[in-house]
Amino acid sequence: MYAIVKKKRGPKAEITTVNTPEISNKEVLVQTKIAAICGTDVHIWDWNEWAQNRIKKIPLIIGHEFTGEVIKAGKDVTSVQVGDMVSAETHIVDGTCYQCRTDRMHVCKNLKILGVDTDGVFAEYVALPERNAWKNPPDLDPAIASIQEPLGNAVQTVLPKDHIEDIAGKNVAVLGCGPIGLMAIAVLDTLGAEKIFATGGGRNRVRMELAKKLGADVVLNAREEGENIVKIIRDSTDGNGVDVVLEMSGAPSAVKQAFEILTPGGRVSLFGLFDRPVEFDLNNAVVFRAATVYGISGRRMFQTWYQVRGLLANPTFKDKIGSIITHRIPIKDVAKGMEAIHSKQAGKVVLEPRWE
Repeated sequence: MYAIVKKKRGPKAEITTVNTPEISNKEVLVQTKIAAICGTDVHIWDWNEWAQNRIKKIPLIIGHEFTGEVIKAGKDVTSVQVGDMVSAETHIVDGTCYQCRTDRMHVCKNLKILGVDTDGVFAEYVALPERNAWKNPPDLDPAIASIQEPLGNAVQTVLPKDHIEDIAGKNVAVLGCGPIGLMAIAVLDTLGAEKIFATGGGRNRVRMELAKKLGADVVLNAREEGENIVKIIRDSTDGNGVDVVLEMSGAPSAVKQAFEILTPGGRVSLFGLFDRPVEFDLNNAVVFRAATVYGISGRRMFQTWYQVRGLLANPTFKDKIGSIITHRIPIKDVAKGMEAIHSKQAGKVVLEPRWE
């Protein structure tokens, strides 16, 4: 089969032919219908510092966001069958460690990630553990189905406790307008946030415009506004600050801003990943502010997936998520997709299975 493979420790990856995977009794073989490029894929493609330290398996088929059709099922598989359209929960867990047995599979002690630790979905076919195959409604647009995994990240960042009342009627700030930050804005708007503030680097005008379209009331350019962001948000909330902050950027300056704009007793969800350790005034930012802080790692298995399914049943919300997809290109042109992301022209890029 064709696949996009990182063959060596360095920039880029290449399209090549590899053996179609064999499946075990508890796995399914899925034919890829649509895949999507994630920021993780960009890091691996670029071979940045994170990828150099994180990737151990070489050669590696990259990619983890997708939807496809089950074409073969192991003899012990019972929850999905041939012909089902599925997406992937990308956390591959052991199911037996302390975390898995105490309803925290998403932080399994022996966690492996599809397309990072195991061969991924930028291929004609992929083998998935039965547990990781999420069955999609037959009428769900495959492109939207392919980005449910990052949408789950956004939902978990917004709702780490399941409490919609933590959002409805509240002022919320989203720091970082990457695809998952944009999805979070759509979730917040749908759940009834009072006022949504969004900040972004400003170089990606496409994403800044999408933030407005998806429901942000105030969109601020972090490059242009800089330190004024804190004053602008405080002035816009009668000096109170926001009730909830979602840090989606991984920028050290944004973490500092997150707690400066947070009302005392408010909540911060930290989703962005940082290149290196961050110096932080814990006393004044968290302790004296009585802040609640959540570290967000992926999605809960599988509570978040059911929340995503419920949200996508809302036609308006589904249309908003679809609008984040700005590029649909043949997978053979994956380099063009990467370039669209690098040149700040893309929201979300999805790949169609055309290899020649």
